[in-house]
Formats: sequence, C-alpha cells, structure tokens
Amino acid sequence: MKFLRYIFSPLWKIWLILCFAIPFLILFPVFYFALITKKFDLVFKLKRVWARIISTGSLLFPVISYQTKKYKLPQPCIIVSNHTSYLDIVFCPFYADHTAVFMGKYELLKIPLFKYFFVYLDIPVNRKSIKNSHKAFSDAGDKLDQGLSVVIYPEGTISENGKLRPFKNGAFKLAVEKQLPIIPVVNLNNWHFLQNGGFFKSNGKPGVPKIYVGDPIFTKGMTEKDIDGLKEKVHIFTQEKLNKFNGK
Repeated sequence: MKFLRYIFSPLWKIWLILCFAIPFLILFPVFYFALITKKFDLVFKLKRVWARIISTGSLLFPVISYQTKKYKLPQPCIIVSNHTSYLDIVFCPFYADHTAVFMGKYELLKIPLFKYFFVYLDIPVNRKSIKNSHKAFSDAGDKLDQGLSVVIYPEGTISENGKLRPFKNGAFKLAVEKQLPIIPVVNLNNWHFLQNGGFFKSNGKPGVPKIYVGDPIFTKGMTEKDIDGLKEKVHIFTQEKLNKFNGK
C-alpha cells in the first residue's frame, strides 16, 4: 500500500497542478484587467470560480460547517485561520462571502503572472524583515479601511503535520486597532489531502476536506491590553476543534 501511495500521490499532485494552472492561464486576461482597473469584487468572484474548478477537477469536495449556523460574514472583518496546506487558500473563497485579500509570503512576488495578485491586491509580507512586516500590516489596515476583509494565517508558516503552532500578534493587534471582528476558521484536515513537504514523501490525494467556521469575535471596546487575551482565545478555540476532530 505504501508503494502504491508513492506512485499515486505524485501523479495526483501533477493533476492538481494542471487543474490549478490551466484555468488560471485561461482566466488570467480577465484577472489582469480586473486588477489594473481595481474591480476587486470581480477578482474575488473569479477566484471563487477558479477554486471551484480546482477542487472539482481534482476530486476534492470540501465540507464547511459553522459553530452555530451559517451566517453572513461582517464586512470588513479579519479572517484568522490555522495554516496546514496550500488548500487552505484555495478553499477560503467558499466561506468568505465577500471580497477578501490575502497576506502571503513575499516569495510569491517571484512567480510569473501570479505575482500580479500581490502587486495590485493581496499583501506580500517578508516576516524576516521587521520593517517589511510593519508595512504589510499597515497595508492590511488600508485594505480594511477600504471595506475589504483580510485573511491572515497567524502561525506565519504552513505546518507539515497539521499541528498548531504559536500565533503571532499581528492579526489580533490589527483587529483591536481597527475595532473589527475576527472570524476564526479551523482547517481540520486539509493537510491529509495536500501536505507541505517533499513532493514524493508528502500526502496528496482526493477526498473530503473539512473546515470549521467559528462565530465572529467582536473587538469593539478592546484595547492594546486585550491583544494577548484575544490571541490566546482564538488559539485555544482552534486547538480544541482540532483535538475534537482528531479524537483527543
């Protein structure tokens, strides 16, 4: 069985890459026009279409559940999510019901064509540079002021085994400064289907990824003194949902 996995997993990943790249190349002229003309709502709607093509084409059928009931996300808001796989980003437009921008690693600016998302809309962040990190969060604040929501992965990197890492302060400090709600999202098992790591060693297969969307956490009235408590609250919430899913 292990031998079959080593054969099937890379083949499926190649197919996933094709499901990602071919629709992107076809849609790119429209993406580029929408980006340069600042039709950001159109960009996000196209991302949702693209995500649906990727997931359906690669036989990934995400199931999204809610803490109480499905609701319309506050606009703008800050979506805070654990980061277990590149699929976390692909599936985000399925529960984000309005235009949201992503904070992503600075290296994405080096990818031909794809980099234009980060030139015109999304926010590149170089976490190795304090100055660049401050600028990235300042840019995120400007996006929020424009009515756009922001998606932030506060671990700062992708976990290779789904284990939750410590959260950085940035997302929570921004939420308190802007007095905007946080939407906690838990990616329960995305890494089972596309794992970060070696191309031949890591998981890659079709299936049913599961995502849990918590109720909004409102920050109105909070001050700088509440940032650590807010961060801990979201971290505990995320860990509890992961533990419950994994039977711990």
